[in-house]
Amino acid sequence: MGRVYNFSAGPAQLPVSVLERAQEELLSYQEKGMSVMEMSHRSSDFKKIIERTEELIRELMEIPETYRVLFIQGGASLQFSMVPLNLLKDGGHAYYVNTGSWSKKALSEAKKIGEAKILASSDDQNFTYIPVLDLQQINEQTDYVHITTNNTIEGTRFTKFPNTGHVPLVADASSNILSEQWDVSKFGLIYAGAQKNLGISGLTIVIIREDLIGHAKADIPTMLNYETYAKNNSLYNTPPTFAIYITMLLMEWLKEQGGVAAIEERNKEKANLLYKAIEDSKLFYSNVKREDRSLMNIPFMTDSDELNKLFVKEAEQEGLHQLKGHRSVGGMRASIYNAMPIEGVKTLVDFMNEFERKHI
Repeated sequence: MGRVYNFSAGPAQLPVSVLERAQEELLSYQEKGMSVMEMSHRSSDFKKIIERTEELIRELMEIPETYRVLFIQGGASLQFSMVPLNLLKDGGHAYYVNTGSWSKKALSEAKKIGEAKILASSDDQNFTYIPVLDLQQINEQTDYVHITTNNTIEGTRFTKFPNTGHVPLVADASSNILSEQWDVSKFGLIYAGAQKNLGISGLTIVIIREDLIGHAKADIPTMLNYETYAKNNSLYNTPPTFAIYITMLLMEWLKEQGGVAAIEERNKEKANLLYKAIEDSKLFYSNVKREDRSLMNIPFMTDSDELNKLFVKEAEQEGLHQLKGHRSVGGMRASIYNAMPIEGVKTLVDFMNEFERKHI
């Protein structure tokens, strides 16, 4: 069977050239006689890989020198605990913007560690929009404000980031990091699971301002302290070596595409194609507010559960995979991350048009 178009919310489709490069080097990385999977994380060869990966991420995101880039395991879900463990102070609190399933989970974990409160929520309309924030609620006891930059399940995104002043803005950017140009200096901390736009599962990238490191309580577990990773260049224990290597290859690919500015234009073109097809349709629709639409995850549906199931089934037969929507939303969802070619979106739109012709 040939390659299919994988619209999964994650792990996501990877560029063929990245997979081919990994295949070529699988048995012997750069004629070293061993795979990266077999390589000591203490070796000079792996040190070059992790340093090159960080260098590329810094270049592509234009990360200031006052920030550290950390390579951590445990997925973004572990960061739901690490963030408050490292940033919440005695007598302080954190504010969370509740925009969907993942922000609810982040808030729930933070409440286990300290005082975490909701700054704004879109729960009243099933998370179909990004709420307006009342930043006047932030005060001297606010240790950080947490947002989820893109809501993978619900299909919304922050198109403009809040200015939280002296209070660090913390962002779960798992599903849209590197999809658009950002000013990293607006954030205190950005974290992202790698399996969408950064590589494969098993790795989480944390970009943290240096002044936020080193303030955790003395009894925090060693592996949950950002200072452990910062002091040891993410090599305190064995990191996910192969996942870091794949991230290096994917960052090289992204640089070859013209960097984040070029991929942002391509992402907008892909999203606009699919949104136009939904808007022009008499069968499909989306509940997401137009001004808050995601570029990465696009939910859509029909009024019939039977038709939704049939669409997903027949789409897979046409090589369009993983289009079933999340159970909390229903319908369909097309995740069109950086590596999804525009041809994949065009093929999906053509199938939608043909499906509608048959069923309306």
